[in-house]
Amino acid sequence: MKEKIVLLVCSLFFVGVTAFAQQKDYTKFVNPFIGTDGTGHTFPGACLPFGMVQPSPDNRSDGWDHTSGYQYKDTIIQGFSQIHLSGVGINEFGNILLQPFIKNTTNNFGIGYNKNSEKASPGYYSVTLNNKIKVALTATEKVAFHQYTFPEKNAQVLADFQWGLRFLTDSLVLESEVKIENYTTISGYCKTKGWVTKKYFFVITFDKAFIKYTLLPKKQKENAPRYILNFRLDNTKILGVKVALSSVNVNGAKKNLSTTNTISFAAAKANAAIVWNKYLSKIEIEAPIKQKEIFYSSLYHLLIQPSNIADVDGQYRGADDNIYTAINNEYYSTLSLWDTYRAAHPLYTILVPERVPGFIRSMLAHHKAAGFLPIWTAWGQDNYCMIGNHAIPVIADAITKGFTGFDYNEALNAMVETSTKSHINSDWETYNQYGYYPLDKLDNESVSRTLESGYDDYCIAITAKKLGNQKVEKAFLKRAGYYKNLFDTTTKLMRGKDAKGNFRIPFNALQPTSPMNNPGDYTEANAWQYSWASAQYDIEGLTALMGGKDALTKQLNTFFSLQSANNKHLGQEGMIGQYAHGNEPSHHIAYLYRFSAAPQRTQELVHKIYNQFYNNTPNGITGNDDCGQMSAWYIFSTLGFYPVNPATGNYVLGQPQVKKVSLHLQNNNQLQIQTSKSKTILFNGKLLTDYQITHAQIMSGGRLQF
Repeated sequence: MKEKIVLLVCSLFFVGVTAFAQQKDYTKFVNPFIGTDGTGHTFPGACLPFGMVQPSPDNRSDGWDHTSGYQYKDTIIQGFSQIHLSGVGINEFGNILLQPFIKNTTNNFGIGYNKNSEKASPGYYSVTLNNKIKVALTATEKVAFHQYTFPEKNAQVLADFQWGLRFLTDSLVLESEVKIENYTTISGYCKTKGWVTKKYFFVITFDKAFIKYTLLPKKQKENAPRYILNFRLDNTKILGVKVALSSVNVNGAKKNLSTTNTISFAAAKANAAIVWNKYLSKIEIEAPIKQKEIFYSSLYHLLIQPSNIADVDGQYRGADDNIYTAINNEYYSTLSLWDTYRAAHPLYTILVPERVPGFIRSMLAHHKAAGFLPIWTAWGQDNYCMIGNHAIPVIADAITKGFTGFDYNEALNAMVETSTKSHINSDWETYNQYGYYPLDKLDNESVSRTLESGYDDYCIAITAKKLGNQKVEKAFLKRAGYYKNLFDTTTKLMRGKDAKGNFRIPFNALQPTSPMNNPGDYTEANAWQYSWASAQYDIEGLTALMGGKDALTKQLNTFFSLQSANNKHLGQEGMIGQYAHGNEPSHHIAYLYRFSAAPQRTQELVHKIYNQFYNNTPNGITGNDDCGQMSAWYIFSTLGFYPVNPATGNYVLGQPQVKKVSLHLQNNNQLQIQTSKSKTILFNGKLLTDYQITHAQIMSGGRLQF
């Protein structure tokens, strides 16, 4: 019977591989090294879409250049850790470092490597170290796979439980409990305090027993062990390792590991390619190879997160440190919402609609545990980074588009409670008292916080309207207009104001500010860049403040031509005048020309941004990818439309950047997008005159002709 089961599994596996070979292979266009050089801050390691683990090499544990642990130009690999964030600006994760070696006499386990040997594709990474050990990584959704090929039978592995990517700390591990269960298995638990305070449990299994282990001396402030494991390998000289994690307990990690009991490294690698191809094939484009590589690498980066951190049985650790069981075994974290509400989440509603209810349920579960909706979560814990409460537009977007699988009234209540009960990220008493955040009552980001809160207020208002709650709609629609209180008629910019109603003096509209390294009224931006925030939801109101459509056009023209210095640490990267594509507040602004007296400028500027700030090289992303937001802008702009207001289900039309797109949607619908010599835009033969297309039109499929 056992032999029959094995034969059946093998048959199914080879059927899958054969089917994959017969399909178009979109994984060949993905280059995981794009964004690993410079400020893209991506990682090259292995992962699955929305997976729990991401094994990848780490060059360093600290510093802004190494927020993902890796920089393409670095020459030393310290080891290979199990979880990573893609494209973020602060260090976190990088836990459980493994490093294979043969002999070490310095107690420094960093090893140089042959750059030409480094390879990466969706779900796979490999490199040959200078000690001639070949390291290969792959993954399932819950388990990291390592395979080390040694040049000789005597082998050693460093298992470092103290390692992690560190943000403003030199201690990291608060407590740990690590157990060597037997000579093939290590399990345990660590609690770390970095960008978030988190608990993770793990089990590591080796396919060959180690013959000896040595506990290394702990350094000052170290609270977790580091072991050297000695192996005597067989003639293959190959050592296989599996690492499973859990936020719940060691038993949860073991359950996750058990899903791979019959899966080899080769099978996991092959399956990863199949899974990635399934997702990548949702969009087909006709384009040159270079453009395909940028596009499909962007799609790859988009789909790495949010990460489903629920165990295989659905259990997860909530924001209140209690254990819960998730519906459909889905609890998503790595929610970089200040970044991703703009384009990444709207793109998920098109490409992976089956995931959206799980995203929303996870946010509502976080609200139940924490008392407010998530702001920026990693491993289920909030780091409270960035401003606003931008789970709100993501939930509003899902409700507007008719997604089900969660309670609409519960969602509205969570949105209202988050926006009326002050918490770590919001002071609603001050906001309501003045109709803005006064710069002398809030010592940092007063203008940006007012404007970001305004968008959340608008999203609550339209959600309340949909649910027939006129009282909530009226209250939050009023608050959504607070941005007008900061409009300076002399400069036509949003300007800091104190509690007495006086504008900030002196005022330098070109000076960018950032809460960590240059505090001021704006968040990683200057007055010119943040003054367009309210245009996401009230372009008519902002146009009226400026003095009409011609005045709006003039202000946009000045914005895209006014020069100032670049500063990547203050969000000034990817510049066209004051437009800074390297940071999210600018991402919708080129599309605002569609509402001006010069609508054709949208096409011109999008084309320029598209070609100037993306490439198919390691430094091919200008600015942090921010969990796929930079990539989402590229994907939408390739298709020819963009969610300027992400919560309404409407997209502003630009111009496709390729000749033809086939978008494969749910219910076997397809949207064909083509360019032609016509100056009109047609959807299924009907003229689109307002430069907009709806989500419902897109999802129904058909033909969109530019």
